[in-house]
Amino acid sequence: MPDSTPDTPPAPTAGLRPDVAARLKWDDAGLVAAIVQQHDSGEVLMLGWMDDEALHRTLTSGRVTFWSRSRKEYWRKGDTSGHAQHVRSVELDCDGDALLVRVHQVGAACHTGTRTCFEAGGDLGAVVGEQPTADGTAPSATPSPEEDQ
Repeated sequence: MPDSTPDTPPAPTAGLRPDVAARLKWDDAGLVAAIVQQHDSGEVLMLGWMDDEALHRTLTSGRVTFWSRSRKEYWRKGDTSGHAQHVRSVELDCDGDALLVRVHQVGAACHTGTRTCFEAGGDLGAVVGEQPTADGTAPSATPSPEEDQ
């Protein structure tokens, strides 16, 4: 991990178990992405950032703690808003560069007051992909109304 500077979280602490820390791939700022998901519905609520201390606090307290890149401080979700995230599980992805934090979300997850942080940004209008048929061929395309004329 890099030394503590105004742009990075404090230096690592002794709190995070070495076997867990060894599996993580921190970015250049000493952070790892934490995807937060509602435990029972699978709804993706938000993305936050954790350093080893924030992850240690999350793993040992039952509440989610993040490192705020803009405020340069730790914040525990819900301490000021009341919209707490109660930990149900924390998993590491296969590459060690992202966490999946399953929670019971109380109230809104987003600082804008919406249930998820993905409501405010909105759908970007991606083309919906089609799953190949059983024989491996692409499904036949349905012509658009403009092509039909």
